[in-house]
Amino acid sequence: MDAVFIYDEAYTQYRFHADHPFNPIRLEATHDLAQSLGILQPAALLHPRPATIDDLLLAHSPHYVDLVQRLGETGRTTYGIERLGLGTDDNPVFAGMHDAARWAVGGTVRAAVEVANGRTRRALNLAGGLHHAGHGHASGFCIYNDVVVAIRWLRRETGWRILYVETDAHHGDGVQQAFYEDPDVFVLSLHESGQYLFPGTGAVSETGAGPGRGTTLNVPLAPATDDASWLDLYRRVVPEAIRRFQPDLVLSQHGCDGHYWDPLADLCATTRFYTESVGDLARWIQDYTPGRWIAVGGGGYQTLSVVPRVWTLLWSQLIGAPLDDKTPVPAPWLADWQPHAVQTLPTALYDRPEQFHPIRDQHRMRKSNQETLAALSRQFPAWDFDTPR
Repeated sequence: MDAVFIYDEAYTQYRFHADHPFNPIRLEATHDLAQSLGILQPAALLHPRPATIDDLLLAHSPHYVDLVQRLGETGRTTYGIERLGLGTDDNPVFAGMHDAARWAVGGTVRAAVEVANGRTRRALNLAGGLHHAGHGHASGFCIYNDVVVAIRWLRRETGWRILYVETDAHHGDGVQQAFYEDPDVFVLSLHESGQYLFPGTGAVSETGAGPGRGTTLNVPLAPATDDASWLDLYRRVVPEAIRRFQPDLVLSQHGCDGHYWDPLADLCATTRFYTESVGDLARWIQDYTPGRWIAVGGGGYQTLSVVPRVWTLLWSQLIGAPLDDKTPVPAPWLADWQPHAVQTLPTALYDRPEQFHPIRDQHRMRKSNQETLAALSRQFPAWDFDTPR
């Protein structure tokens, strides 16, 4: 297969509580929308297996994994676990927590196995992208870090150099920390500035340490960054990183909480950014790498109005059959999912400009982002950020 879509109904077990913003219904809805549009064929659908303890230990300490397992068995909070990021508002304890998180990690490991074994060149696991979890703690709705597990598995089994790139509104601090001194893993993130948004990291000055110096690159975006400004930075920075680093595989994270309507960030992207950026990435991977590509999900808290459309467009790019801007959302899908939605769901796959209020003070936002680009040029003086590709 040229591309595989990794999915299992077990993904819906990753649910903290009914009112928590991280709602796995978005995975069901995306799977259903892709099928409704006729772009997800049965032959492309693969089921994951839960990650093993050995898999989890590639990213996490034995003490932490054991704690999550014991908490998942009881479903009850115990004293002092807040210091490990558990039992908090972001990461409340729930029964079955360990097993639910193992399924999400297992999906990204399955993607890595399929690509490493040459059975496919592209793989998508939308339950993945849990980029905040650290070596011994949970963070930002992330219990285990599937990205770190998969990259370390790939490094062990193949020795490939890997470029990780993400466009989640929130900086992937857990991934950056794991590979900050690793010269064979390049971590590149475009996110809302940590001056304004959780987790507060991802400054331009964070460029790696020791042998990994120069293999971390952060592009912190100003609040209200729109499609045009985000795409401009993306097209200057990402292809230059791919061209210079020459990875054997690209692993991309596609949180869509930078969308204009998302309640947990302050960016103003629309489906235009998410579609064009993925189309660009597909082209650069084809031009500058052997063509191996794993994509994962991430944030996105307009659960039904935004996430299924953005991630379905992502899948269409992975299979090389991008959907055009006149594609409607199928009426049967709307009929099935509208009862689960708070607001009226969009009837078109692509956003329309009239759906959004004008962005105030665009000049200040764009000026701030250009200053960030200038700061990047000072951190990476040999790089060419002058020409978007």
